[in-house]
Amino acid sequence: MTTREEDEKWMRRCLQLALGGTEHAAPNPMVGAVIVHRGRIIGEGCHVRCGEGHAEVNALRAVKDVDRPLLRESTIYVSLEPCAHYGRTPPCARLIAEVGIGRVVVGCIDPFARVQGRGVAILREAGAEVVTGVLEAECRALNRRFFTVQERHRPFVTLKWARSADGFLDRRRTPDEAPARLSTPLSRLHAHRLRALHEAIAVGHTTLTADRPRLDVRHWDGPSPQRFVVGRPAPGELPEGFRAAESPEALLRLLQAEGVQTLLVEGGRRTLQSFLDAGLWDEAWEETATLVLGDGVAAPVVPPGVVRTALTRLGAAFTLYRNPRPAGLD
Repeated sequence: MTTREEDEKWMRRCLQLALGGTEHAAPNPMVGAVIVHRGRIIGEGCHVRCGEGHAEVNALRAVKDVDRPLLRESTIYVSLEPCAHYGRTPPCARLIAEVGIGRVVVGCIDPFARVQGRGVAILREAGAEVVTGVLEAECRALNRRFFTVQERHRPFVTLKWARSADGFLDRRRTPDEAPARLSTPLSRLHAHRLRALHEAIAVGHTTLTADRPRLDVRHWDGPSPQRFVVGRPAPGELPEGFRAAESPEALLRLLQAEGVQTLLVEGGRRTLQSFLDAGLWDEAWEETATLVLGDGVAAPVVPPGVVRTALTRLGAAFTLYRNPRPAGLD
């Protein structure tokens, strides 16, 4: 008889494995799978890249021939409900049923409309014992971007800014003057890693005209995000490769229609504050520099009731804000 403590132990291993898809699994969720026979792992895997094998498939492939007769007496742990539909790959729930694994432990139910309990139903109909909700909060948090798209009908929104020690984004300056240097060469690596982990990036109209940002990932490995500006640029003012949306809501609707799951918003108090005030954000990274400006453009005001965590990344001080009540789109 497997205990809840044992189930949680192996589900934690699933969560570790799932991180192997951090860079390339999107737009699919990150998933880990572990096959256990009497306390011994006989196969494990993760979903590494969109279009390639799912975690369950890779875990089954990892089982040695000598251990394959043990599958019927084994438990497979999966951080997300096995899929039940034909996409780029066949449904994993049917594969698990076909090999005859007798017990399946699922971290959380897949909110995608073509799954959403159907994978569990297939397994139970095949005679498998199915346990759900093991480390459910942790499994949902791992794929919070995917869950936001499915449940709130908009991309997952991350805000990012750097402020001086006395709370300013920049000094007051003309477009010809250089902005205040608040980030360090090392902390810029963190900013570019965030860019690489998001499919789209946006700045406000003022930032676009004053700074002409490149918004690429030249300081990190990975694809550069699609570039957007929030506002109404004048004719000829929009640089090549940029697109414009009038408001945060308009931008999110555009991205949702195009299947974009993640948006990073950088720079500009007005643009950042518009996302904060509308509740259309999920996480925010605030870097606090040691530089004192004395006066300038004030940093955005984070609403009360958010979850705040102080962090150090690459020698820089950050506050990570999480929105406990993010707004969705109809």
